[in-house]
Order: sequence, then C-alpha cells, then structure tokens
Amino acid sequence: MSDSPPLIIAIDGPAASGKSTVARRVATALDGVFVNSGGMYRAFTWWVAHRGIDPQETAAVLALLDETHFSCSEENGVAIIAIDGEVLDAAKLSEPSVNQQVSVIASIPEVRSRLVAEQRAYAARSGTLVMEGRDIGSVVFPETPYKFYIDASPEVREARRQAEGIHDAIAARDKIDSSRKTSPLVIAEDATVVDSSHLGIDEVVAAVLDSIAARKSMR
Repeated sequence: MSDSPPLIIAIDGPAASGKSTVARRVATALDGVFVNSGGMYRAFTWWVAHRGIDPQETAAVLALLDETHFSCSEENGVAIIAIDGEVLDAAKLSEPSVNQQVSVIASIPEVRSRLVAEQRAYAARSGTLVMEGRDIGSVVFPETPYKFYIDASPEVREARRQAEGIHDAIAARDKIDSSRKTSPLVIAEDATVVDSSHLGIDEVVAAVLDSIAARKSMR
C-alpha cells in the first residue's frame, strides 16, 4: 500500500485476446499488483450457480448480491478475490456453468455498479495497479492516461480457448459483451490498441511497457 496516488493501468479486450497474460506480465515488470476484474464477475457467477439461482431471475440474483461480501488480498503481486470469505480457485472460476452464465450476470446493471465500486475502492488502497477487463478504461478508470485495448481475431481467440481446454462460444460472448446496455465492451477513445493475433506475448508486453514509459515522460 502507498500514500501516493495510485498508478492505474487499464487493459481491456475481448475474451481470449491475451489481455490477462499481458496484464500480469506488465504488473510484474512494474512491481505492481495484477487484478483480473473478470474474476470478480466469475466469482459472483459461481456463487449464484452454487446457490442454485437461475441467472435469468434478476430479482433473486440481486437479493444474493445485497448479502454478498467481496474482499481482496494480495499474494505474490496478484490480487486474490474472495466471496463471502471463500477464495475460489481457477478450476471453479472456469466451470462450464460459469463460462455459460458469466456474460448474463455481468450484463445486470446493478451487478456491474457494485463490482465497479469494489474495483475503485481496491485501487484507492493500492500503489501501482494493472487491472484488466472489458470496461476498465472506458468506465472504471476513465481518468487514467494509461489505457490499452488488446485484441485478436475471433479465429485466433477461439483456438486459444480450445488450447486451454475451455469450450465457450466466443462469438456469442462478444455479442453479449459488446451490446449490453451497461458498460459494454468498447475501445476507449484514448486507448492504445494492440492486435495480438500474430504477435508473441513478449512483443505485446514490450509494446505496452514502451507506451507507458513514453506517456510517463510526457507528464
């Protein structure tokens, strides 16, 4: 934690664009904290499914949200998100029910409002923070000058998901994420766009770090 204003780096992009890996590597390079904002949505989606609530039953989802406590701790430069005191591992956050329902849960305005508030509160307590998601630069931290949008073609992203053993409909998720009324997936006007389709991870990370250094020198 630091008394100085936090240095916030926003990294957005669609599913399987590589933004999580890039954000984690950038955070390590800058001795900051990596935050996967999608993990919060996945955690709550898992909680909804775990409680046997239909994600289409918005009233029931919001009733659960009202009584749910989120907390963040740090371990080896990574933000660890707990829901009602339970830390969920990667296996739970990637369960088929979570993959299928997370875009539905994340499209509920009240859910996004609550989790955006949680993200901002966490950032206020941090030093250098690299947060990735779908609306970090456009909604959560629109004031940060360090905004990036990591993209890749649908074909490349589909192949990446399958290589990870995850089978979800990339095109369907893109449509839901881009067309939802609250905090849709968009490219922030002043974001630097990096297409990772034909770039190695080292090249993408280098491009982001170079841009951060250049912007710092201008301030």
